[in-house]
Amino acid sequence: MAEEELTYLNSESLKSALESLLLVATDAITTADFAKVTNVAPAEVAEALKELAEEYMRCNRGFQLREVAGGWRLFTHPAHHQLVSDFVLSWDTRRLSQAALETLAVIAYHQPVTREGVRAIRGVNSDGVISSLREKNLVREVGKEADRGQAILYGTTALFLERFGLKSLRELPPLEDFAPDEESKQFIRERLSGRSFTSTLEEATEDIDDERSLLGDDYDTQEDA
Repeated sequence: MAEEELTYLNSESLKSALESLLLVATDAITTADFAKVTNVAPAEVAEALKELAEEYMRCNRGFQLREVAGGWRLFTHPAHHQLVSDFVLSWDTRRLSQAALETLAVIAYHQPVTREGVRAIRGVNSDGVISSLREKNLVREVGKEADRGQAILYGTTALFLERFGLKSLRELPPLEDFAPDEESKQFIRERLSGRSFTSTLEEATEDIDDERSLLGDDYDTQEDA
């Protein structure tokens, strides 16, 4: 963008324009895209976005501006999470089930991971749930394993980062923080330590086989997404 082609807006006019774009955006918008639309220098746009974010935070507004997944997007204030959640869940038919949330957590914290890897941790077949998460564009195929039959590896998407308000996967909180006791923490350390899944898969398979033999025809490994 040549300097002579740039539009020179005062700070307040630029911030007003950016707010209008943020309100109609359905995805995070990059600084470069903002600059292209407003015809303002990227550095000036970046500074205005940071000022807006600080203003919203300082005034304790009901929404916040955050940089996520390589772009900027408005989010509701964390203090109102429960209120907003109750309201949204009353009409959002695409909300995630408990099984979907569990599966998404496993993939997020141990990606790249195969379907067998997810089953090893959850203890149940999660194929249907993974397919549902793929349809929602929260999970994607990221490659294949070199062994064990070229099993597909799954990871999270940019939309996952955006929906959960994360700049990157490095911002995922330590999973151990959610453990209720030391025994649970140790279990999480072992499951998410990065070691080979071979022994874990064998243990999970044995558990599932035992459960199948006990329940017979009533055993159902497929969960609703």
